[in-house]
Amino acid sequence: MNAQINTLQVSESGMSLSGNSRDAIQSLYTRAASLDRVGMTLLRLGLVVVLLWIGGLKFADYEADSIVPLVANSPLMSFMYHHPAPAYRAYMNKEGEFVPAHRAWHESNGTYTFSHVLGVVIVALGLLIATHWVFPQYATLGSALLIFMCCTTLSFLVTTPEAWVPAMGDSVHGFPYLSGVGRLVVKDFIMFGAAVTTMADSAKCYLRRRGVSV
Repeated sequence: MNAQINTLQVSESGMSLSGNSRDAIQSLYTRAASLDRVGMTLLRLGLVVVLLWIGGLKFADYEADSIVPLVANSPLMSFMYHHPAPAYRAYMNKEGEFVPAHRAWHESNGTYTFSHVLGVVIVALGLLIATHWVFPQYATLGSALLIFMCCTTLSFLVTTPEAWVPAMGDSVHGFPYLSGVGRLVVKDFIMFGAAVTTMADSAKCYLRRRGVSV
């Protein structure tokens, strides 16, 4: 009889521990779920930081040089340059490298002028998104325009030969083996999703301020 009582007590103790474990796990999930607004704020700030930083770098010559293969091969943007692809391949500079003849070619190509204009656009998008807390309607527009920009940049995966590892002897080349350029571009899938999310959030904020239930 005593053995049965002891067995029952052990069993009840085990059930209690199991219940406590479930409560602890549920508490962790509840805390994680409560961070949705913090996550949204960090996501929006992340977009602003990236856009302002990358947009600002577009005024640096080395950054302007690096996007030439993307723009020159794009049916949507190649008209921005004066020389058609693949003429640029003989004038590409490594990061940190200065070759006067290459720099002169890029100046004649309109490389730096286009990069400066692009920089202004990207910085403007970042500033628009940053207005969310004061003017959510403008932030909605900024995110919508960023979605369009991401669609354009992601198209570079299709149009830019340098986005893929070239066939230079190794069996690993072409699709799906992304080069450094391709790995840089493919990350815009994340920015695309972030832009859609912040656009929806800013639009909801704007509608709530106007008394519209969403």
